[in-house]
Amino acid sequence: MTFLSRVVSLVALCALPGLAMAQGAFSFGQAAQDAGAAIEVTSESLGVDQNDNSALFTGDVVISRGGMRLAAPRVRVIYLPDRSGIETLEASGGVTLTSGADAAEAREAAYNLVTGRIELRGDVLLVQGANAISGDRVIVDTNAGTAQVSGRVRTILGPQDRP
Repeated sequence: MTFLSRVVSLVALCALPGLAMAQGAFSFGQAAQDAGAAIEVTSESLGVDQNDNSALFTGDVVISRGGMRLAAPRVRVIYLPDRSGIETLEASGGVTLTSGADAAEAREAAYNLVTGRIELRGDVLLVQGANAISGDRVIVDTNAGTAQVSGRVRTILGPQDRP
């Protein structure tokens, strides 16, 4: 798997609950995830607003599924108008995404399940083994399998382990 495709997979963790619903299964890092694995959300509080089809998890929010984890102080879930699924996930206050040795950090992250667009904003850092990419903003199109990093981009490509 190329570094760019692994970055796209890494950033796809933002979609943790919704991507499972939308696609059934997905890969993160190098491990395929079980589509039947339970999704666990823990937080200090949860508020639901039926008027705008949203839920707000606050206070040490951790969303996990298998070996994947999203942590942020605040995660807002916006449901589809017919409430049949999730439209958008918005994490803020300092977001950390991990799966094994793969990790991503940003001040904010937003994932639109309808468009397949993930955006990480503010001091973004993606790390996978000896490789790292940093920038101010990362936009990933999960449908096209593309990523765009902008804002003083720095890339470190470390030596690869050989068998």
